[in-house]
Amino acid sequence: MGVLVVAYNAATTLRATLDRIPAAFRDRLDHVLVCDDASADETYEVGLEYASGSTLPLTVIKHVANLRYGGNQKFGYRWAIEEGLDIVVLLHGDGQYAPEVMEEIVKPLLTGEADVVMGSRMMERGSALKGGMPLYKFVGNRILTRFQNAMTGSSLSEWHSGYRAYRTDALRDVPFADYSDDFDFDTEIILGMLSSGKRIVEVPIPTYYGDEICYVNGMSYARDVAIDVMRHRARRMGFGLAEGGVDTEAYEVKHSPHSSHGQLLSWLAGMPSSSVLDVGCSDGHFAGLIRSMGHHVVGVDLVKHDGIGERVDGFIEADLNQGLPPETGSGFDVIVAGDVLEHVIDPDALMADITSRLSDHGAILVSVPNFGHWYPRIRTATGTFDYDQRGPLDRGHVRFFTRRSFERLIVNAGLRVVERRTVGSPIDVLERGGSPLVGRLARAASAVDRVAVRARPTLFGYQFLYKLERD
Repeated sequence: MGVLVVAYNAATTLRATLDRIPAAFRDRLDHVLVCDDASADETYEVGLEYASGSTLPLTVIKHVANLRYGGNQKFGYRWAIEEGLDIVVLLHGDGQYAPEVMEEIVKPLLTGEADVVMGSRMMERGSALKGGMPLYKFVGNRILTRFQNAMTGSSLSEWHSGYRAYRTDALRDVPFADYSDDFDFDTEIILGMLSSGKRIVEVPIPTYYGDEICYVNGMSYARDVAIDVMRHRARRMGFGLAEGGVDTEAYEVKHSPHSSHGQLLSWLAGMPSSSVLDVGCSDGHFAGLIRSMGHHVVGVDLVKHDGIGERVDGFIEADLNQGLPPETGSGFDVIVAGDVLEHVIDPDALMADITSRLSDHGAILVSVPNFGHWYPRIRTATGTFDYDQRGPLDRGHVRFFTRRSFERLIVNAGLRVVERRTVGSPIDVLERGGSPLVGRLARAASAVDRVAVRARPTLFGYQFLYKLERD
């Protein structure tokens, strides 16, 4: 276990801050790293002098150039990972966050309850103001925290505490090197942890405001934080540049009746009990919904996710780029290919293979993203085309379709369109934020989007859905 002390012009406070680390806790520390971010004062020299007479396992470094608050943390987290630490605690060299409660900060990590622990000055009512937090900072903190919770669906009491502790294996799972070097790094890393499904626990900490110098521009910080969370939300909806590599997480089931999953399920609900092949079944949660309607479901996908055997009647692990393996069988009454064909190199070959596994009077249910949607059009027209984490420009997509190009594929496969539907952008995802106001705005925007889809499906349609039969 280690402590990362980020310090900038902290010559007058660093010694007292290190002294305040409890004696009993010192014995549990393997490393303490003081990162002087190219201070203009004698922070580095004070740190060296302290290290020479201290029992702390202390290393003091000084960056040649100022890395800024976020960049300084990035350096420290890379150090913690390279040193093989299990836990790293972030401590500020100005003494604003109490080292005395470090034991409480790391406890949820040691007991396995959390991947991230945040010290919160807001958990105990009134303690922040009593501790000297200026009223304007208190109000700004509360407003921003409420906004961030609404946009992310979390329920943190404070997003803006710099007192944190992380499991280093959680740090490895987020691309923190890509985050901001500025003060909004603290927000971006929490967004990354939320996206990765990490467990975040808060513990109350005392509030202390002394004569330390604040280097944060409040208005710029608020703007950056707001942009970060809105960008995060847009990425979760399928808009905006990806946060990392190809998204390997299982596809989330979209329960809205206006979503692609909702529409596919409505088709299946109107069919008698059938044998169903779910091509690209992911973790099987969607297949489980099909099965609950009384259908017999076999799933095929590249990865066998945990628990899939409980959701399907049979599972076959296969690379769909190589086609459906012989053990898949044939004669299926219904074959579902939801958001699959855009992920394979040769969708014509896979569609032909799917058709060959269909019974004489069976149906194929397909959904594909629309590259003609306004968002990819704008990105292409403005020269800002790039891949996203999900949505029409998902990093995992190797083929793109418009309505015309996909219907040409249908004809080439010897199929005919029985019914065609179009769904709009997943604006309803915003309703998961937990804020009634955000929910109302999302429902209103979704209703407007559906009207636009009906008027111009090729421009506003987010996905095309087809019910197909042999021609």
